[in-house]
Amino acid sequence: MDIVFILLFITIFCVALFDFTNGFHDAADMVATAIASRAMTPTSAILIVTLFTFIAPFLIGLTVADTIGTFVDISGIPIIEAQSIVLGGILSAITYNLVTWKYGLPTSSSNALIGGLIGAGLYGIGNHSIHWGWEAFINGDLEGVMKIIVGLFFSPIAGFVVGFLLMKLFMKLFSRLTFKSRKFFIWSQYLSISWLGFSHGANDAQKGMGIIAMILFASGYTSHFSVPDWVIILCASSITIGTLFGGWSIIKTLGYEIIKVKLIHSFTDQIGSAFINSFATSIGAPTSTTQVVTATLIGIGGAEKPKHVRWKVAFKIVSNWFTNIPISIGLGALYTMILITILSQG
Repeated sequence: MDIVFILLFITIFCVALFDFTNGFHDAADMVATAIASRAMTPTSAILIVTLFTFIAPFLIGLTVADTIGTFVDISGIPIIEAQSIVLGGILSAITYNLVTWKYGLPTSSSNALIGGLIGAGLYGIGNHSIHWGWEAFINGDLEGVMKIIVGLFFSPIAGFVVGFLLMKLFMKLFSRLTFKSRKFFIWSQYLSISWLGFSHGANDAQKGMGIIAMILFASGYTSHFSVPDWVIILCASSITIGTLFGGWSIIKTLGYEIIKVKLIHSFTDQIGSAFINSFATSIGAPTSTTQVVTATLIGIGGAEKPKHVRWKVAFKIVSNWFTNIPISIGLGALYTMILITILSQG
């Protein structure tokens, strides 16, 4: 069998596996507060998030997929080398996802993927292969890596600010509500968590689509960068199946170890996170649902009673975000070196 076809099949399988790990990573983040506040049962929360995660990619454009699939230029190089670069980046992201899931850390699948691809591209081709977007950024435009950085690094900041402001607003608006209002917040979360699941599917599921479109083009199976319908179905299904499994260790960390989550916290977190994700998707910027949800929750806790936030846990989570991309870059380069070395001897 043709080695090009075999590598293509392996890479597509690994993208589906990455989306699966992305799904159970992010599902845990999305449902953690709803479960911790006892607004929903774990089964109900995960099923709702799963449904809307699956629906979203079919209704939203593919601007995020275009951003992810084009910032590393693998055109014009040998097919085997191009496939090794893409596969090396994906393996890096899968490795990081599995290790952090094992230890219950709410980390970014998106950062792991971007870092892995950058490391793979730098080793396999060199700095010139990366569309950094510096010139466009100086001129006030967002392209390439700079567009990704803005989406991934500024979205948690925005999440913290939005969570803080929304909590302050809701504390004033709902200050006179009695225990009877509990039903309102429970039912409202069926809407807010649906929106959050939809925003997750609209943004995160597109990352795998962009990678498969990249490898299909590099392998000569498409004449230009495009996302076939079957790729949308595969990635949406993979991330949905992963969402169904959830990540209970991450749910424990986010739902119980940062603040004591109440109904209003859960509702506010879902609304704020869904808004940030939706805005980023509208401009084609990838976000990390994990980072957005976590940062929004920290902002909520800080707005209500800062001393009730377990800042040591929050700092541990946030500090891990800063090591995510460097570690993933190293892993991406390592996997690519191994693949190119092995395949060049074949």
